Amino acid sequence: MDLSVSVGHLHLSNPVMPASGPLTGDHRKMLSIASMNVGAMVTKTISTVPAVVPRPCIVATNNYVVNTELWSEYPPERWVEEFLPLFKESSGLPLIVSLGYSPDDLRALVPVFARFADAFELSTHYVADDPALMRTLIQAVKENSDRPVFLKFDPSVPEPELMAKTVEEAGGDGIVAINSLGPVYPYDQRLNGSPMGSTDGFGWLSGPAIKPVALSMIRRIKRSCSLPVIGVGGITSAADVVDFLAAGANAIQLLSGALIKGKTIYSKILADLPEVLERRGFTCAEDAIDSAVQLNEKTEVRNPVVDDKKCTKCGLCVAICPYFALSMNDKVEVDIQECFGCGLCQSRCPVGAIGGVLL
Repeated sequence: MDLSVSVGHLHLSNPVMPASGPLTGDHRKMLSIASMNVGAMVTKTISTVPAVVPRPCIVATNNYVVNTELWSEYPPERWVEEFLPLFKESSGLPLIVSLGYSPDDLRALVPVFARFADAFELSTHYVADDPALMRTLIQAVKENSDRPVFLKFDPSVPEPELMAKTVEEAGGDGIVAINSLGPVYPYDQRLNGSPMGSTDGFGWLSGPAIKPVALSMIRRIKRSCSLPVIGVGGITSAADVVDFLAAGANAIQLLSGALIKGKTIYSKILADLPEVLERRGFTCAEDAIDSAVQLNEKTEVRNPVVDDKKCTKCGLCVAICPYFALSMNDKVEVDIQECFGCGLCQSRCPVGAIGGVLL
């Protein structure tokens, strides 16, 4: 199975890379992730001054991560003099250098980091998301480097189609979507408050909980511009990777999944990816990209059809039906006069015994 993909001018052996964050915060960490055969490396975001990170800064459940991480806690000089030379000596991976945040920051940083970077990723997490600023950020890089520039979008971007078109018109080379969502308040009943060390206990949400938001953003971006997209947000399996490719991503990044399931998630995903692609009918990773079917709005009522041989009579479909259309006697029965065809029962059946609702 050929897992190679192209992201603009970048050619990767596979579509999997870490997202910018604590797992890529110095050369040792990056080399550890690189050893799992990822397709590219992304640095933690570097700015002109080191970040002072409040602690505790990361909490997680099975469904999400909340963090108060900022940018790199190391000054740019440490990256230039130590981390990046040592990484480049030991790894031939394409390197995406993440930088932030203001145009003045970029004008100072890009000339210094251009010799290490195969591409730049610009984090807009702590600055306003407006078209004029996007143009200025891109210009600040292009003035000092010919490396590709990827803009990382926040989920709060109000009009991603407009912003994506702006990035394309301004000479940007691609988009990364999405950053973490927030601010959020991770209340802990044991503490009667937030466990985070930040002001007011707020943090930023990532992980599986934001996957539908990320997929939506990718779809909206792809219909408004021709730029490649790197998808981020909620990936914890090879199946998730293929979901993102199908939605339109040319490659993916993940980091929260490693904080939930462990750092070997990268090698596990890459081991599973060929089989998942094949099972879903793709002959290579590139075939999966932007393959999701384009649907039009429909209002036809399609009643659920229950396969009695598969049904275990767990009763979940009856319990959750919002239209009181299902009942359990000797088997699950459907009142077609009451059924609205909403699709909830089919999506929640744990054994896949219900069909007929979702096209």
